[in-house]
Order: sequence, then C-alpha cells, then structure tokens
Amino acid sequence: MNLHELSPAPGSKKTRTRIGRGLGSGLGKTAGRGHKGQNSRSGGGVRTGFEGGQMPLYRRLPKRGFKNIFAKKYAQVNICMLDRFEDGSVVDAVALVESGILKNVHDGIRILGNGEITKKLTVRAQGFTKSAEEKIKAAGGQIEVI
Repeated sequence: MNLHELSPAPGSKKTRTRIGRGLGSGLGKTAGRGHKGQNSRSGGGVRTGFEGGQMPLYRRLPKRGFKNIFAKKYAQVNICMLDRFEDGSVVDAVALVESGILKNVHDGIRILGNGEITKKLTVRAQGFTKSAEEKIKAAGGQIEVI
C-alpha cells in the first residue's frame, strides 16, 4: 500500500446536499423550506429561548444570589506540592506550569497551607494563607507577594 492508494472507508464521506439548485435536483424552488411563513424567509426564525410569546423559561424561573463579574479567579496550590522543587530555587507561575503542578494560572496564584514543606524556597505568588506563610518561613524560605 502506498500513500496515493489510500482512500477513506466506503460510506464515511457523505456529499452535502446542494439545495436551491433547480427543479431537477429535488430541492429547488423553495429549497426544502416550504411556502411562506417565518422560517421560509431569509433571516427568518426566532431567537434562542423564544417560546412564541409565552413567558420564556429563563424569565419564569426565580433568580437567586449575585454573580460578581469582576471577581478574580486564583489558581490554588498547596505547599506540599512545592516540596518537589530543589532546595533554594525560586517558585513562581512559570516554574509551577513547567513542573506540571498548574495548567492555567488564571488571574494569579494563591498558596494554601495544606501539608508540610521541608525545602528552603523563595515563593512568588499573589496571595498566601497565614498557615502557608508560617510554614514556608519555618522551613527557612521566603515569600514574595506580587
């Protein structure tokens, strides 16, 4: 078998239906849209959630709470995860992503105090819990709030 002999499996490639291409095609004239009416017109149809004038579901249901659209989302890292870094290294957003601890930094990093740390590290992040701060300093490390 050579590259030029390769072809898709029979039946896996279906040609699209060409509508509005003459009477002989079987889908000419009205192009499968029927006669008259809202959906037969160009630009016709109703918007998402429209229920024919009935009060739509999203308006019938009660609304609860408040969603702060300006809220910042922080990536959270426990200090037990930082123990994999070498002694004396600087731990920042780039280092955390490269090591595979984080996939996405979002709006910043917050270090949480869950677990123990034994290495002396310089940790740079947007926020630290009090317990995380104490444990990093107790291990001989430094914290830098960005």
